[in-house]
Amino acid sequence: MSSLTAWWHDPWRKPRLLAAVTIVYLMWSLLPVLIAAAFSFNAGRSRTSWQGFSLRWYYGDPERSVWHDDTLQTALFQTLRLGVLTTLVCIPLGVALAIGLHRWRGRIPSSANSMLLLSFVLPETLLAVALLLVITQVALPFTLGTTAQVIGLVTFQLSYPAILVRARLATIGHQLEEAAQDLGASPLSAQRRVILPMLVPAIVASAVLVFADVIDDFVIVRYLSGDSTTEPTSVKIYNTARAAPTPALNALATLMLVAAMLAVALGFLLYRWLGKRTGEAESIGSFAGET
Repeated sequence: MSSLTAWWHDPWRKPRLLAAVTIVYLMWSLLPVLIAAAFSFNAGRSRTSWQGFSLRWYYGDPERSVWHDDTLQTALFQTLRLGVLTTLVCIPLGVALAIGLHRWRGRIPSSANSMLLLSFVLPETLLAVALLLVITQVALPFTLGTTAQVIGLVTFQLSYPAILVRARLATIGHQLEEAAQDLGASPLSAQRRVILPMLVPAIVASAVLVFADVIDDFVIVRYLSGDSTTEPTSVKIYNTARAAPTPALNALATLMLVAAMLAVALGFLLYRWLGKRTGEAESIGSFAGET
């Protein structure tokens, strides 16, 4: 009994209970995904009974595979298009907003910071319904469809690059920018040649996060979609799964999972590489400032 009590009070004991909980959580989270991905290679139509390995639902079936089904290809293309367009619009706006809030002092930027944090706690359904009412009730130059979806996604995703870039700005400080201006650079030139290169790792991380989140979004794109050609993968899977689903949906979801994982892996490698270069530049700058 004393040995058990000593083991329990030992702060350096192996966290077996935490390790077990972590393993169970990972298995519970990953097992459904792995099962769905595995049945995308099933030779038969069944999504519960394994009938042999096959690439039928990727390109083998002449009618219902992802390669030959025009509706699935349209959904896949729409998902990638929304991810790319939202990232291209959201990242410059988020970087500009972060720089503006970092340089601006007063109550307004403090209120803007609170508004940025609201996107993390605001229900996405509420934002989607509000945007739907505005687009359908107000005379705007666009209707429901790709444009409305991109605007809704940018509205929801803008907080991510703004917060990440501003956190990076807080670690950089104002010394390098002031040193560049002391050497004759204009404020705009100092921002472009000194600050922006050091923000690249945060910008890359923001882009990967936004892209991965957009291709997985359902609520906003569902409310703001127009005809069937503007339905992305998540909406197409939801609509088709209630009818007569085939393993082609598993194949489509697996392709989107692979795309998201590739984007995250590429962003991580690029972030590490840029982070090393930025770290070297910061070390040189700090040494020059000390001397």
